[in-house]
Amino acid sequence: MNPDRRPLIAANWKMHKTLSEAVAFVESIQKETGPLADREVVIAPAFTALHALREILRQKGYSLAAQNCHWEEKGAFTGEVSPAMLKDLGCAYVIVGHSERRQLFGETDETVRLKTTAVIKAGMDPIVCVGEVLAERERGQTFEVVRRQLEGALRGFSPAQMAGVVVAYEPVWAIGTGKTATPAQAQEVHACIRAALAALFDKTIENKIRILYGGSVKPSNIDALLSEQDIDGALVGGASLEVGSFKSLVQFTI
Repeated sequence: MNPDRRPLIAANWKMHKTLSEAVAFVESIQKETGPLADREVVIAPAFTALHALREILRQKGYSLAAQNCHWEEKGAFTGEVSPAMLKDLGCAYVIVGHSERRQLFGETDETVRLKTTAVIKAGMDPIVCVGEVLAERERGQTFEVVRRQLEGALRGFSPAQMAGVVVAYEPVWAIGTGKTATPAQAQEVHACIRAALAALFDKTIENKIRILYGGSVKPSNIDALLSEQDIDGALVGGASLEVGSFKSLVQFTI
């Protein structure tokens, strides 16, 4: 972790927690951690909890995120949510291109690019997810896949538009499986992502953008992961659902 980049721990709750459960969690975690000065925590609940959490997510260092969005501003898209609606709810971030969206709902590099564009246009910051499946890793295609996804999502942006973008590397084979890339494996891919950003933009962007690791992150491995030079935080699934484990992640030490 580079001290020039403020570390970020993002909780992706996926399709978990009712409204009352979400409110109770946020009240508890803010009370137990207090205000945060040297790190940022992002909570990404289900759409149904966004409005309520905006009202109570007041602690310094905490931000609200949505898990997905549509790329159009409005229209006949039953069941979808626009970036403008999310901005209106107080979201600072939107997760785009999560592996589950790619694998289960057919998202492509092009739809990820459209969503990334829409999120930035709406005045929020995208958390752009990239990562390989097990077969691609076993074939030695990890770097190729990650670079392709990154370029597909971010091509055509100006350095100014990239200012608030966050990238999350999530090896699909390590999500919800209990398997985790070793800190060295994760660092290798994060370094590849940073080099790809330098090629797409410039050194300023390469050094500024935060790159998160996501893949069975838990209290027992968070310190080792964040000790690596190019890992700036974590996108957390299962371990973010319980206050005790998430508090341990937020209070990482390196």
